[in-house]
Amino acid sequence: MADASACSPMKSSNASPVIAVDVMGGDYGPSVTVPGALQAARVGGFTALLVGEQSAVRAELARHDLSGVSYDVVHAPDVALMGEKPSDILRRKKDASIQVACRLVRDKIAHGVVSPGHSGASVACGMFIMGRINGVERPALMSLLPSEKRPTVLLDVGANVDSKPHHLFQFGLMADAYAKTIMERSEPKIGLLSIGEEEGKGNTLVKEAYEIFKMAHNLNFVGNVEGRDMFTGDVDIVVCDGFVGNVALKLAEGLAGSLARLLRRQLLHTTPVAKVGAMLAKGALKRLARFVDYAEYGGAPLLGLQGILIVSHGRSNIKAVASATKMAAAFVEKNTNERLIANISANEELTCFGKATKGFN
Repeated sequence: MADASACSPMKSSNASPVIAVDVMGGDYGPSVTVPGALQAARVGGFTALLVGEQSAVRAELARHDLSGVSYDVVHAPDVALMGEKPSDILRRKKDASIQVACRLVRDKIAHGVVSPGHSGASVACGMFIMGRINGVERPALMSLLPSEKRPTVLLDVGANVDSKPHHLFQFGLMADAYAKTIMERSEPKIGLLSIGEEEGKGNTLVKEAYEIFKMAHNLNFVGNVEGRDMFTGDVDIVVCDGFVGNVALKLAEGLAGSLARLLRRQLLHTTPVAKVGAMLAKGALKRLARFVDYAEYGGAPLLGLQGILIVSHGRSNIKAVASATKMAAAFVEKNTNERLIANISANEELTCFGKATKGFN
């Protein structure tokens, strides 16, 4: 058993990842987050720091086989509640599990944080405790969307409801680093989400961001893309502001859920012959369900921080927590933040150009 002050700083960047998991977050708390973190640590061979109220964490640990798992417990007696404002949590709840977890990264005790709790508090704590990478003005939340070919990166999906052209450009730079390191795509195609594919379509924000992207010779910018293009797999990265991105993400999630329920209803209330066909297609339907299941991806990385932060669904199950924790470890192992920093530095002049764009100072 340990508390935050008892943990030792990481000795080397070559050491195996240490991931702090906010086990008090989410709809189900330790009953889901603890086994999910343990599962990921056992499979991945890294260390999980279970951050939460120690008696609750101990009680859950007693239910599991802990052999072969590298873990520790960091006591955090308070919880960020869903109805609370992020600013209030930052000021008044210094012992909240998400605050303690982010301080572990700031103090170089952990490499990254996973939290299925209060998303607003997670973003705020990440920005103000862990801090931003030099040159990044607005960290962005990234999500993976299933497509006809392979997952598509969408960002920002909610961290910034008001963005400027150079912010969108930085989102693209960060997503490019993610796609190259984590997704292993050599020249990811980047598109700007707009109301038409032609250059000149869109609002002022999109038009001015387009001009900055065009000048970046180290990015594979393919121009504007429409909402339908997010699911074809013909583009790897779709960039937009957080307001549009969050609406698009929630629409995609809602549509996938509704289609699955409609299909199930039709298969259950149809002819005997159709039911036989449904039984024969059962395997394919299961694969489709797995493909659109958010638990496969685990959560949304907040790109642009001095460390790794994965924000998961509040309703995350054990599989989703394990996936998010493994994703955080993969960020560390593949040096994604270092690649991201290099992208930002190499395009500093274009970012400065975007800041000077008339109407967005």
